[in-house]
Formats: sequence, C-alpha cells, structure tokens
Amino acid sequence: MVENVRELLKLHEGIKHEVYLDNENSSMVPQEVLDAMLPYYNKKAYGNPTLTHKPGWEAFTAIMESSQKISNSIGAKILEEITFTPGETEANNLALMGAAFANPTKGKKIVISEIEPINVMNVATDLMKKYGYTTTKVPVNPDGIVDLEKLKEAVDKETVLVSIAAVNNEIGAVQPLKEAIDIVKDKNPRTIFHTDASDAYGRIPFNVQNLKVDMATLSSYKIMGPRGIGALYIREGVNVEKILEGQIGTQKLWPGIENTPLIVGFTKASELAFNNFDANVNRMRTLRDKLVDGVFAKMTDIKFNGPKGDRRAPDNANISFRRCEGEALTIELSLHGVYVSSGSACSRRLLQPSHVLVAIGRRYSEAHGSILMKVTRYHTEEDITYVLDVLPISVERIRKIVGSTGVD
Repeated sequence: MVENVRELLKLHEGIKHEVYLDNENSSMVPQEVLDAMLPYYNKKAYGNPTLTHKPGWEAFTAIMESSQKISNSIGAKILEEITFTPGETEANNLALMGAAFANPTKGKKIVISEIEPINVMNVATDLMKKYGYTTTKVPVNPDGIVDLEKLKEAVDKETVLVSIAAVNNEIGAVQPLKEAIDIVKDKNPRTIFHTDASDAYGRIPFNVQNLKVDMATLSSYKIMGPRGIGALYIREGVNVEKILEGQIGTQKLWPGIENTPLIVGFTKASELAFNNFDANVNRMRTLRDKLVDGVFAKMTDIKFNGPKGDRRAPDNANISFRRCEGEALTIELSLHGVYVSSGSACSRRLLQPSHVLVAIGRRYSEAHGSILMKVTRYHTEEDITYVLDVLPISVERIRKIVGSTGVD
C-alpha cells in the first residue's frame, strides 16, 4: 500500500500550479495562524492551565481569552458557554449523548434531518440501538432544505433533542434555522435544539442569541484553523452530561489537559474569518460563482447539487458529472494539481453514495459521479481559471475510458 502511494506521488512531480479545493476534509493553515500558535509550544503558556505557576497561569489566561473571543464571535453571553473539544465530531457526540443522558425525564425521542453529518447520524443510531431512544429523520426538498411541516409533525412531548445543521456540509444548503427552532420550541419548549454550525461559522451570519439555539458545534479547520480542535456552545442553563472521564482541566464537560496552541490557533483563524467578514464572504461567493458558471459554460451532462442564491453557503460547489466516476476524477485532477473530494467525504472509503445526494433525489451513478469543491478567501481568479482549464479535459478523458457504462 505504501509503495503504491509513493508511486502515485512520483506521478505528481513537476506540477507547476496547485489549487486546493478539498476544504471540506482539511485545510491549509494560513501563516498568520501558524505564527500565532508557535510560541505556545515552547516559549510561553506551555504549562497545564490548572497548575499554580507562571506557564500554567499563562495557559489559563490564553484559554480564557480565547473562550471569550469565540463567545463574542457567535453572540454568546458568557465565555463559560464554550467548551473546547478535539473537533467537530467530538462536539457533536458531546451534544447528542450529553444532552440525552442528562435529561432522561424529557423523553427518549431524537429528531434529526436526513442529511445530517455522519457524526450526528451515527450517534443518533447508537442512542437508538444501545439506549432505547427512537430517532425520526425529517426529509428535505430537492435543494436539501428541511421540510418544516414534517419537522412540526415529528416533534412531540417525548422529543428530548432536535439536531439540524445550520448549513449542510456537502451541498451548502442554508437551513431556515430560526423558523425550525421556533417550530420545535412551540411544539415542546423542553426540547433541546442543537445545530452543527461548522459550515455556517465564518461564512454566513450566525448568532446564538438571535436564533435562540441551545447548543451549537464549531470547527477550527472549517475556517482554516488547525485540525484537532473544535468547540461546543451550550447555552447557560442547558443540562449536558460529560461523556468521558479523566483529569478535569479548566472546563467541566471535556476532561484532559487543554491543547493551548490549538485553541490559540482556532481563535486566530476565527479573528481572520470575521475581520472584513462581508468582504471575505463576497470574495468566496465571486470565486465560487466563477467556478460554477465556468463549468456549466464549458461542459454538458452535469447536474448542480443543492440550492442556488442566498440559500447556499458562499464557498460551496457540488457538481455531478454523468458517465464519470468521482474517485477516478479526483485522481485525474490531482495529477494536474487540482485537489477536490468525491461524494461524501465521510463515506467515500466505503464506496457508498453520499446519503445527502441520495436524499435530494440523485441516482447512485450521479452521487458517485459528484465532486465537492470549496473555495476560500485565499484563492485567486487565476486558480479558478486553471481549474476550468483542467476539469473539462479530465472529465472527458474519464468519459472516454468509461464509454457508455455509468449511464442511467
């Protein structure tokens, strides 16, 4: 396996232009973020933030300041409403399991949308199989927008938790979150409402006070921060039980020694995302539209997945190419220095079609033939032009190899 990968890497030698569009799965860390983090590894605040010495006090101060800044960025009332976790997956696990275990008298029903991230879907399934909860999945329309009438029907007096992502990570669908929360609270005020806001944070306005959301998941790498760190906002007064045991640090719901450098990096990435927020968003939207418009101007037999306009996150482009297998296309594009992902990032290794694309009505061949591209404020017009030069050639090459197979 390692030798095969080494051979593939050799084929990439000589690439003169690289465009990284796989920001769904990981991201490059900007130099400003790296520079902010480095001193915290060996020059300051490298101590345990719970201990009474200078490096410990420095770490404690850095973590508290970061908590305050992240809190401010989403409109939280107090810094104690932020719990840092090792990432989005852990935050979603804490939200769903922690709320379910801490509120057994509220009921044993969980409601999610049918296009939730895999880490939400799987936790809901585990709660059902192992702990006797029931799970209802609310359908979406062909654009991936949650059916609010079906949501209203799903919530009842036994519903302990509803979890609907603010923006779908695969097709960029911006959900009517405020309307959804109002519906849920009107049906059952005791129901806890959680949202995975990882793909909303830094891309669309997101304020927990305006929304009146109970819990919200944030991810560092989704805003070009370091991997290995995320956060869960928990509104003051919401009862959540910790799901791991260990040494208690500065936060009661996630044990262990806090990773100060990553927390600082996450905070710096947040500052960069929200400095000139409107300009950053407009730049991403302009580059994304240039990419999508260019693809549709140059190519045929393709489908755009998800909504258009204001109902779509500004960075997201998801396109299905008929008669073209997505994994083959990612490899072909990689050999030209263009890096994208195929289908669902979380399910592609299982060779299963994206559950999101299936939910919006795509055939399996269309789901398998999709690629997801996410632009950032660091991309240039030249980057997008290069992608538009390479992509049609790569698709045509694969279609010639495939021939008539793959046609529905």
